[in-house]
Amino acid sequence: MIRSMTGYARAEVQGPWGRLAWELRSVNHRYLDLSLRLPDELRALETEARQRINARLSRGKVEVGLRYSREGAAAAPVALDPAALRQLQQALETVKGSGIAAGAADPMRVLAWPGVVRAESADLAPVLAAALELLERALADFSATREREGARVADYLGERCAAIEAHVAQVRARLPQVRSQWVDKLRARCRDLGVEVDPARLEQEVVLAAQRLDVDEELSRLGAHLAEVRKTLAREDAVGRRLDFLMQELNREANTLSSKSQDAEVTGHAVEIKVVIEQLREQVQNVE
Repeated sequence: MIRSMTGYARAEVQGPWGRLAWELRSVNHRYLDLSLRLPDELRALETEARQRINARLSRGKVEVGLRYSREGAAAAPVALDPAALRQLQQALETVKGSGIAAGAADPMRVLAWPGVVRAESADLAPVLAAALELLERALADFSATREREGARVADYLGERCAAIEAHVAQVRARLPQVRSQWVDKLRARCRDLGVEVDPARLEQEVVLAAQRLDVDEELSRLGAHLAEVRKTLAREDAVGRRLDFLMQELNREANTLSSKSQDAEVTGHAVEIKVVIEQLREQVQNVE
């Protein structure tokens, strides 16, 4: 199944440590161009996150962002520093012993005193683990979105291939009539000029003209390239670059068909084939 390079996904989760949310979006690009934005406190995720994203994606300009807030997080317990508290108590007793009138210490002001409440760094291990688990979920949704869009593109490409095949079939059916008309024109021109035609020379001219007008090889190659496009659409790996190459080959054969054509109807089919190839090429630009 082919995948589009255009996609979007968002996944979020609430835990005792707060709220996490991943957001992924992408557009077409020749290579994989990944932009990753992480909160400063979760920078440790960067290497692992990049590896997981690179394992899933091969092309596209991809923007990935993680948001983290402590909204709804459980309140951290207050941890007091006994040594700082004793020092503050000794200082208060010294003040009282000096004869300066002093009342009972206000507990809230004691807690606000620098160093009394011990600053403990938050344990981010559960947050990091949850963020990576959530990233896997977001990547799965993101890949599914690109696959659904890719399926629509594949259907369109298949329809356009069928349109080219129809034009090729009509050109094939037209070729015997084109050759016959060319021989008739050659004979009529000789009659108009009153020239006696040597049958051997006429046969030689017919052979040369047939070589100039022969587009069987171009039609065969067009059919072969279209068969390869259909085969490529059924592959499971990234096929965008291969399809892009096949579009170039199809366009080359269509140009040759047009340049060889000596018939208005065949020329018309060649032009229509080139129009359809351009439609294919535009869609292929968005295939991973």
